[in-house]
Amino acid sequence: MIGLALALAGLATCGFAVVVAYGRELRRMAAFLRTRGVRSNARMTTEIPGRSFAELARAVNAELDRADEERRVAAMAQRDFQRDLASLSHDIRTPLMGARGYVQLAADEPDAARRAHYLDAATARLGAMESLLDQLFAYARANDPDAEFDLRPVKPHQVLAGVLVGHFPTFEERGWEPVVDFEDEGVLLEADEEALARIFDNLVANALRYGSGAPTIRQRGRSLTFSNAVADPDAIDADRLFERFYQADAARAGGGSGLGLAVVASLARSMALRATAAIRGTNLLITLTW
Repeated sequence: MIGLALALAGLATCGFAVVVAYGRELRRMAAFLRTRGVRSNARMTTEIPGRSFAELARAVNAELDRADEERRVAAMAQRDFQRDLASLSHDIRTPLMGARGYVQLAADEPDAARRAHYLDAATARLGAMESLLDQLFAYARANDPDAEFDLRPVKPHQVLAGVLVGHFPTFEERGWEPVVDFEDEGVLLEADEEALARIFDNLVANALRYGSGAPTIRQRGRSLTFSNAVADPDAIDADRLFERFYQADAARAGGGSGLGLAVVASLARSMALRATAAIRGTNLLITLTW
């Protein structure tokens, strides 16, 4: 009996020691988490052998890694936002300053013909700014998580026809005739008709602004491809075409906002469509798949 009592006492003592050690280790881990700096690369370790604390340390480190990655992504997004904001500020300020300059010239110009010329130039600059703001509004709407889209069966051929009619004067001025090749003119897709028209309008405008030849628009099965020749295909990074403001530098010379294709991608995504881009030879191909 005495031996059993001693054995039980020994077990109790060992158990108490283990509990104390576990408590001390847990407090040490808690202190590590409280004092670890946000930018620290330190990882949790354990001073107690065994699988349980090792698994706890691994789990905590996995969460720390995830949190660090989220902060890194957020920081990159913030830098991208600041860069895009600077680009947008430049693109709005440039036509606005130009318009103001032409208005001042018109105000000081006694010759009626030259005054009219200056006012026309000012109107053109304001039109460019209006187009930029329109694309910015479209981009904001396309990325609004609360935006509602009226999805219903739509015939893309009919929507495209209306868009092309709106661009007819520009095509006629260029001497271009777009090729429209639908395998099935009655094909349907689930879409918001207004949003789909915006997608088509931006794709046609992109072809007119940056293309070197009339576009070909081809439907096969559940895909619709806009294809047009471009002057310098090697300068185009197809993987980045749908990034907002990706085209901003080139777009300033061409009168664009650099938002058109970003709007296309965002609207397509909101309607469960997929937008992809590729370069084949001297042609840029942008494909919608549903």
